[in-house]
Amino acid sequence: MISKLKIIPLGGLGEVGKNMTVFEFGSDIIVVDCGMGFPDEDMYGIDIVLPDFAYLKANADRIRGLILTHGHEDHIGAVPYLIRELNIPIYTTPLTAALVELKLEEHDLLYNTQIFTKKTGTTFRLGCFTVEFIHVNHSIPDSVALAIGTPIGTVVHTGDFKIDVTPISGGMIDLTRFGQLGNEGVLALLSDSTNAENPGHSASERKVGESFDKLFTGCDKRIIITTFASNVHRLQQIISVAAKHNRKVAITGRSMENILSVATVLGYMDIPENVMTDIEHINKLPKNQVVIISTGSQGESMSALYRMAFSEHKQLTITPGDRVIISASAIPGNETTISRVIDELFHRGAEVIYDRHTDLHVSGHACQEEHKMMLALTRPKYFIPVHGEYRMLVRHAELGRLMGVLPQNIVIAENGDVIEIGKKSLGKNSCVQAGAVLLDSSGTSEVGSVVMRDRHKLAEDGMIVIVMSYSSYDHRILGEPEIVTRGFIYVKEAEELMEELKRVTLESVRSCEEARIIDWNTIKGKVKSNVSGYLYKTTRRSPMILPVISEI
Repeated sequence: MISKLKIIPLGGLGEVGKNMTVFEFGSDIIVVDCGMGFPDEDMYGIDIVLPDFAYLKANADRIRGLILTHGHEDHIGAVPYLIRELNIPIYTTPLTAALVELKLEEHDLLYNTQIFTKKTGTTFRLGCFTVEFIHVNHSIPDSVALAIGTPIGTVVHTGDFKIDVTPISGGMIDLTRFGQLGNEGVLALLSDSTNAENPGHSASERKVGESFDKLFTGCDKRIIITTFASNVHRLQQIISVAAKHNRKVAITGRSMENILSVATVLGYMDIPENVMTDIEHINKLPKNQVVIISTGSQGESMSALYRMAFSEHKQLTITPGDRVIISASAIPGNETTISRVIDELFHRGAEVIYDRHTDLHVSGHACQEEHKMMLALTRPKYFIPVHGEYRMLVRHAELGRLMGVLPQNIVIAENGDVIEIGKKSLGKNSCVQAGAVLLDSSGTSEVGSVVMRDRHKLAEDGMIVIVMSYSSYDHRILGEPEIVTRGFIYVKEAEELMEELKRVTLESVRSCEEARIIDWNTIKGKVKSNVSGYLYKTTRRSPMILPVISEI
């Protein structure tokens, strides 16, 4: 009996980021992408969100390789954390490989990791799978879609893509190859849904260069531009326009410096002579001869733009008359932090240009007409929208039906679903463990659900510490308990409530004494339960209650 192909998304469905998909047939597994996610506003103290690797760890001996479609954080950011758990080979394109090597080197994991670099158009075998890299347009060079050959047919995984007929470099997406695959027969299409809600076509990256040229023309101010560090094409356009207008360019921000260095060495950027200068020398030049490219387009607190705005940067400070150009769109969840930085830039007297209608940023993701073209070229039997919030997946599924895919042949999945595909069947028959692993700023300490629940409670209702002094001789309470509040209510404004809490505490303690209970944990549990119940009844709030017993 021929086995079925299993496709298991471990991240990227019902969310933006954390992209990771498992392909499984018989005894072989390959993994596509390994991205990190972005913490929500209510994830207090969380800096890194990872996919749950439990299923991969349980099947480590069957994994033949990790394939990376491109070098964005939501596709490669979790690689060091996976490699720390599982030593598996990595297959990707040259630029992505170089960026992954930088990450692994930071984590001291590079020396023991196999990274195989493959160019677009090449095919290689991993177990029973064959994998072909197909060139696509995206907002970072060396992005690829995958044609995955399986024993029951070909699966196309688009990765992140758009159709840019006038790309900055690397040529147009290989539509011919997608058409050939469609003629040969595509069993299933997994396609990026990020912009599936947006009608029409995505704009070409060249539009951004035209906007830069207009903003540079006749400008006598110092120009500071922030954009995504990984957008090599955007960096190229900024540098080219700066050279055209006889301005020197300095880079600030470690991630951007790394990207520029790697892209230049690999030949993905063409830097005109004598245009680049060191950030330490920039203040010696006239302002109308300067361009600074900075990290911080998402308002990150440690980024160069943030530090400039809040006077924390060692070499640069925002001054009245600076022209700050924000050439990026907000990643969902980052709107508040970006607004805070923009406000501070205005406070400093800068001219801030950030209106999305000025063509300062174009998306790297396909819109509806491009999705229709991908569906028309590949003509898949089965269609699985991936990468995006649930509403995006639903809209993409609607496009699939519009383009002729039978409704029963379309699956809108969630992380952890096991999608089983046969030559004549498609279904979700089970699920595996898949969720989010939360890490603090150290990147090593996992923050569990209990800790997050406590942080939510503290943020919403504060806490109350009840300190009780007990006699070590006869285990009786000595005097009144002390009530300390944080984030709940100011004690001096609620003396009556504090007295009631002392009363409830003493009643709880005395009931334990009458029952001859001397176990500290039992006494603290009784106090916590009674005080919590009283507070909810009188205030409709549930602060964290921390009884403390001091033995004297």
